[in-house]
Formats: sequence, C-alpha cells, structure tokens
Amino acid sequence: MKISIGNDHAGPEYKKAIVEMLKTKGHEVTNYGTDTNDSVDYPDFGHAVAKDVTEGKADFGILICGSGNGIAMSANKHQGVRAALCWTKEIAALARQHNDANIISIPARFTSIQQATEMVDTFLDTKFEGGRHQNRVDKIACN
Repeated sequence: MKISIGNDHAGPEYKKAIVEMLKTKGHEVTNYGTDTNDSVDYPDFGHAVAKDVTEGKADFGILICGSGNGIAMSANKHQGVRAALCWTKEIAALARQHNDANIISIPARFTSIQQATEMVDTFLDTKFEGGRHQNRVDKIACN
C-alpha cells in the first residue's frame, strides 16, 4: 500500500514510529513532514498529503499535529478527501467503516505514540462497510 504522511513540529517522534511500523509491514511511505521540533506551518503538510490522496499517488494519508484539528481542516479543503480526527483505535475503525475516511489525523499532544501506531494500524486494516453508509458519504463533498 502507498501511504503519504505529514506532520508539523508536534509530531516528528510520532511520525518516526509510525513510518517504522508501516515499513515493517511492507508499505511504501512518502514523507512530507518535518523531522524537527522547530515551528512550521501545518497546512503545508496537510495539503501535500491530501494532494497525493486525491491524485491517486497514495492509497491513504496520515497527518499529525498538536490537536490534529488544523492539519485535518487543511486536508479536508480538497475534494475527495475525508480526513478524520481520531484519538482512539475504535474511532479510527469507525472513521473507515462508516465514513470511508482516507486520511487519519492524529492529535500528538493528546495521544501516546503507542496509541498513534495502534490507530494507524486499525485504520489501514479496516474496510469501508458501504451499504447504508455509502449514501451518506456521497453527500459529504460540495459540488
């Protein structure tokens, strides 16, 4: 699977752990995030990951910032992106099952690295249920 990942200064250690986990599972990872704690602008990384997802260069995206909100808001400006803010693996599963989320957004300041890797693993392993959820997902995008 091809995965794009982006993070701001709140998430370099999270990204490192997630990328290691993804590579051990054989995934191809494109890194748009910063590797330092120096302040950067999260929209730059959110847009880069969202672009990969919408253009089919990535199957899924992973975003990390302090609250997970700003970077998800940036990504969700792109048509076809459904970035879900997740803070437990149960929410990550529901984001895939019910909302067909294609990007997970992780709040680094409110989750542990272990929780983050578990959420990503769950997110990628969970399938969209379709059915009654498809009609709702179809109504998300503005045309």
